[in-house]
Amino acid sequence: MILEEYIQSLLNYKGFENDIVCHRSLSPVNAAFADADALDGKVLPAVLRCLGIERLYKHQHKAIQQIRQGRHTVIATPTASGKSLIYNLPVLEELVENPQAHALYLFPLKALARDQLDTVNGLLKALNLEFNPEKTLSAAVYDGDISSYQKTKIRNNLPHILLTNPEMLHLSMLAHHDLWKAFFSDLQFVVVDEVHTYRGVMGSNMAWVFRRLLRICNMYGADPVFVFCSATIANPVELTRLLTGLDVELIDKSTAPSGQKDVILMKGVDGAAKTAIALIHAAVHRELRTIVYTQSRKITELIAVWSSDRAPSLSDKISAYRAGFLPEERREIERQLASGDLLAVVSTSALELGIDIGNLDICILVGYPGTIMSTWQRAGRVGREGNNSVLILIAHEDALDQYFINHPDQFFNMPPEHAIINPDNEIILKNHVECTAAEFVISCTEPMARDKAVAAAIVDLESEGRLLKSENGKLWYAARKSPHRHVNLRGTSRSIPIFLQDTQQVLGEMDRHRAFFEAHEGAVYLHRGESYIITAFDHEQGVIEARPKSVNYFTRARSNKSTHILEVLESKTVFNTRVSLGRLKILEQVTGYQKKQVGTQKSLGIVPLDLPVIEFETLGLWIDIPDRVREEIETERFHFMGGIHALEHAVIGILPLLVMTDRNDLGGISIPHHPQTGKAAVFVYDGVPGGLGLTRTAYRSSTSFFERTRDVIRNCSCDNGCPACVHSPKCGSGNRPIDKASSLRILDLIMHG
Repeated sequence: MILEEYIQSLLNYKGFENDIVCHRSLSPVNAAFADADALDGKVLPAVLRCLGIERLYKHQHKAIQQIRQGRHTVIATPTASGKSLIYNLPVLEELVENPQAHALYLFPLKALARDQLDTVNGLLKALNLEFNPEKTLSAAVYDGDISSYQKTKIRNNLPHILLTNPEMLHLSMLAHHDLWKAFFSDLQFVVVDEVHTYRGVMGSNMAWVFRRLLRICNMYGADPVFVFCSATIANPVELTRLLTGLDVELIDKSTAPSGQKDVILMKGVDGAAKTAIALIHAAVHRELRTIVYTQSRKITELIAVWSSDRAPSLSDKISAYRAGFLPEERREIERQLASGDLLAVVSTSALELGIDIGNLDICILVGYPGTIMSTWQRAGRVGREGNNSVLILIAHEDALDQYFINHPDQFFNMPPEHAIINPDNEIILKNHVECTAAEFVISCTEPMARDKAVAAAIVDLESEGRLLKSENGKLWYAARKSPHRHVNLRGTSRSIPIFLQDTQQVLGEMDRHRAFFEAHEGAVYLHRGESYIITAFDHEQGVIEARPKSVNYFTRARSNKSTHILEVLESKTVFNTRVSLGRLKILEQVTGYQKKQVGTQKSLGIVPLDLPVIEFETLGLWIDIPDRVREEIETERFHFMGGIHALEHAVIGILPLLVMTDRNDLGGISIPHHPQTGKAAVFVYDGVPGGLGLTRTAYRSSTSFFERTRDVIRNCSCDNGCPACVHSPKCGSGNRPIDKASSLRILDLIMHG
C-alpha cells in the first residue's frame, strides 16, 4: 500500500505535471515449478532441504539436468531468477561424490566473488554436516586483496571451489600453472558469472584467456564443463561460443515469479539530479528502500550529500556507493542495505551486478544507462521474490535519453543488444599467443597453431623477437619469461601510472591511448572527489605526474583527425547513397586543450600542445554524401560542413541503441572531400586499435541508424543543436562548426531524394 501511495503521489504532484511523460504497469508473473521429486540422487534434495526450498523452478531443473549430463550451458535469464542455485547444485553434487574434484568460479569483480563466498560456505557447511565426507569440503577467494602467505596457503591446501577474477586467472594461475597442477588436473567445472560483461576489449581478451585455460586443462588431462550466467542479451550462445570455442546450449526462458513493476519515464525538467533528490526524499520518508544509479562518481557523491542535507534527520539512512571506496567500506554498505539499516543508496554501475543487497522497492535511473540490457538489469535489483516495485528513469540531455522520452513504446519494446567481441583483434591476439608460448611451448601440430590468425601472429611475433623458433622449425618459445604482466585485459594498450609529483605515490592509472586526451600536461584529473593538475606526461617512458590543485574549470582536449581507407570489405546502397565497411588507418593529433568553467561551461581559453600523431588501424563504416546533396545544401544556404559534422555526432550518439557499447568506444570524422571516395563522407569507426566489430554490427543495421538518427534530430526542441541531438561531449573541435538544420536536410535528401 505504501508503494502504491508513493506512485500516486508522484503522478498527482503538480510539480511533475510537465515532467512525467509515461507511466505503465508491467503485470506480475507467477512461478512455474518442476515436480517436487524431479531431482534424483541424495545430494541435491539434501541441499534444497538445507535452503528451505521445496521445489525448483522449471528452468532451474532443466538447466541442472543439462549440466549434470556434462553439457556446456549458458543461463540468460533476468535478475533474481535463481541462477546461482543452478550452478551450485551440480557442483556440490560432484564434490560430495568425488572429493578430489575442483570447481573454478570466475567473477568480473572481486566484490562479487566475496559475496558469493558467503553463500557457498553456507552450503558447504550444511553438506559437511549432512554427509560427513572423508575430506571436508571447502571454498576460498583468490584475489589481489589477500596476502602472499594466504596465496601460498591456498595453493598448498587447494579448496574444492576457488572463486577468483579474470586478472588472477591470467596473471597468477595460467602464468604459473605448474603451481596449480593438482587443481587443473581435477578441474570438473568452470562457472563464469556475469558473462555479458565480457564484451568489447575485455571480452576479446577473455576469449584468449579461456582458450589458454582450456589448453592448460587439456595438458593436465581435464575436460571441465562450462556454466555461464548472463543478463538478457540478444546473443548469449554466440557470445559464449566466441569466448571459448565450445558448443554451448541455452536456457533463456525464466519460470521465476515477478511482482508488478510500475515504470515511470520523466524528462527531468528541473535537472536530473534535482529531480532524483526529490524522489529519494519522498521514498525515504515513507521508509521505502531505494537504489539510485548515476553515470559518474562525482554525481553519485553529490546526490547522496544533497539528499542527506534535505532530510538531515534521515541522513544516516542515505549513502553513496562507488568504485574507489575501500573493500571493507563497500561491504559494510552492502550489509546495511541488505539488512534495512540503510534506506537509500546512490551508486554508479558498481551495484548493477549480482551482489546481494536484499529486497528493495524503488530503482531510480539518473540518466539512461546506455543499454536496454543494463536498464532491465538495474530494474531487476528491486522487486525480488515476487514483490511489487517501481522503476523511474529521469532523462539527461543526451541523444539516447531523449530518444526514449520521445518514443516511450521503444523503451518497453526494444530488444536487448548484441554483445560484441573480436578475438581476431591483432594486438590482443599477439599478446595472448606470446602468453601461450610462455605457459607451454607452442607446437606446429596443435590445433591452435593451425588457426590462420594464430599462424600469422606467430610469424609476426617471431619477426618482432617476441617468439623464438626451435631448430627444427616445429616449436615456438616465448622470448620473455613473464609477458603476462604486460597485458591489460581491460584495454588494448598498457596502462600508464599517475604519480603524485612530490611524493611519487601512485594516484591511479590510465590507458596510454586515453592519456593523450585526458592526462596531457595541464589537464584537470579528478580522483575520489579531489582535483589534480597534470604537470608532466612522458608518453615515451609511460609516466604521468600530477599535483593537487582546486580549480573552477575542467579541460577538454582539442585534436585534428584524418583517415585513410586501407581496404573496402563491403559496400551497399542504403536509401539514396552508399554505405561501406572497411579497414581504416586513423591519424589523430592532440593540438591543445580548452579550459571550461564548471557550471556555466564558459570557455576560459585554449592552450596549445605539441604532442605526436597517434596512428592506428581499425574497423569502420562510412557514408558517402552524394554531390547532388551537397549542391542542394549549398544552394539552400545551409552550412554543409556543419551539417555533416552534426550528422557524424548524431550517428555516433544513436549507435548504442543497436550495439552494446557507449559513444566513448566509437570515433568519427566528417570530411567535405575525401580523396579516396571522391566526395564528402562521414566516417564512424571502432575507437580501439585493431577494431572490435562494433561498426560491423552497425553496418548491418544501416537503414535503422539512418531512421533513428533522423528521429532524434527532428524531435529535439532546440534551435541550433545541443547535447540531446548533435553535440558531442568529446568533440575534438569543440562542436564547431555545427548546423543542426543542415544535418536534418542532408538526411531528408538522402532518405527521400
